[in-house]
Amino acid sequence: MGKSKSKGLIVAATAIEIAPLLESYKNQKKHRLPDVSILITGIGLTATTYSLSRYLRMHKPDWIIQAGVGGCFSHDVKLGSVFAVKEDTIADQSVVELGELKTLFDLNLLPENQFPFHKGWLKNKSALLKKCRLKKVKAISVNEITTSKKKVGFYEKQFNPVIESMEGAALHYVCLMENIPFLQIRSVSNYIAERNKKNWDMKKSIQHLNNALVSILQNINQHS
Repeated sequence: MGKSKSKGLIVAATAIEIAPLLESYKNQKKHRLPDVSILITGIGLTATTYSLSRYLRMHKPDWIIQAGVGGCFSHDVKLGSVFAVKEDTIADQSVVELGELKTLFDLNLLPENQFPFHKGWLKNKSALLKKCRLKKVKAISVNEITTSKKKVGFYEKQFNPVIESMEGAALHYVCLMENIPFLQIRSVSNYIAERNKKNWDMKKSIQHLNNALVSILQNINQHS
């Protein structure tokens, strides 16, 4: 018997973020993409955790890729740049005390190495990330989009992240708990605390995100 093809899951918070990929699958023969399922989770950590956990009760994919846009802390990064996230954590699961941001780990409410955390981070050590050619960066996930410069300072000092999203840590947590290889890729649509959406570039970030996603999927298909 021949080697069976792997079956993957593509996860996104909204359909618009992966709309170009869905178009590519309409011409799957041309693009040579692997067999995948698509899960639109909804926005935020809670919706993503529930949607993904519910899906995994009924299905067991060989791997999961989460694709989405996100904010960037560095203005040296061009809008539309795409990154792979090597580690993520929930940044606003914290408190400000005496001018310092303190996490649940700082407050000794949770051991920093209690699985699936490692030194307070949800780290991706899967082969999917190792094989990915995108630049690998730290990210944080939040329930409230960061708009204040003061909070930006807290997050930069505590976590030194490049990317902020509202779903990434949920993917990392669930996949680590379920022992499923995963990959989170993010395209920069805006700079953190920039609320003027005229300065955002959703069109470019979505197109670049999906170009990278198609390339990753073609590579998976080639080697599966």
